[in-house]
Amino acid sequence: MFQNLKASNISKIQVSEFILMGFPGIHSWQHWLSLPLALLYLLALSANILILIIIYQEPTLHQPMYHFLGILAVVDMGLATTIMPKILAILWFNAKAISLPECFLQMYVIHCFVGMESGMFLCMAIDRYVAICQPLRYPSIITESFVVKATVFMALRNTISTIPVPVLAAQRHYCSQSQIEHCLCSNLGVTSLSCDDRTINSIYQLLLAWTLMGSDLGLIILSYALILHSVLKLKSAEAASKALSTCTSHLILILFFYTVVIVISITHSAAMSVPIIPVLLNVLHNVIPPALNPMVYALKNKELRQGLYKVLKVHIKSN
Repeated sequence: MFQNLKASNISKIQVSEFILMGFPGIHSWQHWLSLPLALLYLLALSANILILIIIYQEPTLHQPMYHFLGILAVVDMGLATTIMPKILAILWFNAKAISLPECFLQMYVIHCFVGMESGMFLCMAIDRYVAICQPLRYPSIITESFVVKATVFMALRNTISTIPVPVLAAQRHYCSQSQIEHCLCSNLGVTSLSCDDRTINSIYQLLLAWTLMGSDLGLIILSYALILHSVLKLKSAEAASKALSTCTSHLILILFFYTVVIVISITHSAAMSVPIIPVLLNVLHNVIPPALNPMVYALKNKELRQGLYKVLKVHIKSN
């Protein structure tokens, strides 16, 4: 009877904070990862700020395509900033504790920004589809109003549809385990500590991934299939090459973004013999795209390169 009463009291205990342990299996030397992660974070911030400055200062870049790129830069900085300060605090100052409200808030913001990034990729794919397949109608379809409406829709879609993720996680009962073998508050990592059934959390996570990111990816694939079909009908090889070159940078980023999402999903659902792999992939997926996106666009886009040269030239002259 005493044992049953003791077990009952333990089951009613609710932990007040979680402990983010960092990278599983390498706790003794994980602080060495702080330098490359800090450099990636600084690169992400500086590169995206530079992209925003170039787009703002160069009048020729005041076009819908570059407005979407500017919004993507803001989303990238938000995504990286949501996780990197806490990760660096864990690695540098051993600040592993995080309160439950802070953890659930981080979980929500991460989902919002990842969904927003996926949505911006879709908007940019639609922009390229109209520009290549419907060039005469492009000025009347892809307008400033279209950019505003698409951005607002994506923001509302992700902020509203993501609300159940932290709400459902907060409804779970965390009675004993408080240590999370992760650097951030992922939905599956947190809810795996709950003492009650978390089936609904897993179902909604899967449903959210398929309905939002799955539909985005499907529409992106359709857009580029139509673009490829249109380009192959062009008689001029030079025109076809020019049309495809405008999509190359976008495709590179899309392939990296969604490939890592798929790999993370598979490694989380599978029983990994090396648990650090999904954790490391999850962290890198939230910091590498923000650092990679502006560099790929700057290297592959002639107008952005010219804008960069002008900004640097003005800066050098002013000094």
